Amino acid sequence: MKIHEKYLSRCIELAKNGLGLTYPNPMVGAVVVWNDKIIGEGWHQKAGGPHAEVHAINSVKDKSLLKDATIYVSLEPCSHYGKTPPCVDLIVQSKIPNVVIGSIDTNSLVAGKGVEHLKNNGCNVEVGVLEKDCLELNKRFYTYHNKRRPYIILKWATSNDGYFDVDRDISDLADAKPTWITNTYAQQLVHQLRTGEQAILVGTKTVLKDNPKLDARNFSGKNPIRVVLDKSLKISLNYQVFNGKLKTIVIADKGTEVANFFTTISDLKVEKIDFQNNIVLQILEVLYKHEIQSLIVEGGKQLLESFINHNLWDEAFVFKGKVELKGGIKSPEIKEKWITQRDVLGETVSFYKNSITK
Repeated sequence: MKIHEKYLSRCIELAKNGLGLTYPNPMVGAVVVWNDKIIGEGWHQKAGGPHAEVHAINSVKDKSLLKDATIYVSLEPCSHYGKTPPCVDLIVQSKIPNVVIGSIDTNSLVAGKGVEHLKNNGCNVEVGVLEKDCLELNKRFYTYHNKRRPYIILKWATSNDGYFDVDRDISDLADAKPTWITNTYAQQLVHQLRTGEQAILVGTKTVLKDNPKLDARNFSGKNPIRVVLDKSLKISLNYQVFNGKLKTIVIADKGTEVANFFTTISDLKVEKIDFQNNIVLQILEVLYKHEIQSLIVEGGKQLLESFINHNLWDEAFVFKGKVELKGGIKSPEIKEKWITQRDVLGETVSFYKNSITK
């Protein structure tokens, strides 16, 4: 492995510690190297906190070594004032002569300005080392800024005989519960997935049938923002999505009147769209407005197929259980071939990646 790739790999490894914690900022890792030895390292830990470069430079015990050091950063250092000062200024002030960067930040506030500032202040700058890996690291961030939509992950479970759910019409909240298809270990994997993404979307029928919490209670990490598609606001306050414990966005039809009781729920926002037009595009516009960079679409079948049919998805996780439902609602289908499959105690998780996304 080449020397630059060695240390950029470490930057990427460090950056992944921030998964799910840095929104709306990207994940970034940085290491400071002197005489082929790492003397400082850090990663961006949370939005509003010090950036990776700051942690890395501050962790160097002997600051006199910085004048002969190289700093490796997975993403172009910022050059603007936000909640923290520009990282390029700290690099220059620290007299670090060499800077190696994985990928350029396409955010218009940066977009090459950081590299330009470093060069103008005498730094030797190299860009594009392990660029593909660094772009993959921040696929959510880049999708949000370049495509003006969240990174979209589809997820569902299918029975061994290809069914999504049994046919059922729940009229009483007391009877609302999921049809479990996978084992508890697979369910824990789903909660792990939720901790890494910013929001989770379901439709009205899923809430009425399953009464889900849409949190990550079975895995340590941050809960996603709940997004509920409810055209006529028919879901009552008794359902768990309205328990006031998590930020929740309800998307209703533009002609629906919002009852006053919605104002009593903490951290709840109602957005309106035109259900006569492309619902998927309008949902994504709402989420972009709320600065949501990644979205898990968990159901129901009609909602999942809407994203598939519009080719507006980036990844998909399909959990296949041992259960035989012997009829009911057929599972959605993806034309792409799975990239990887994972065994979970005899059940499988297939991972798909969209080869042509919008």
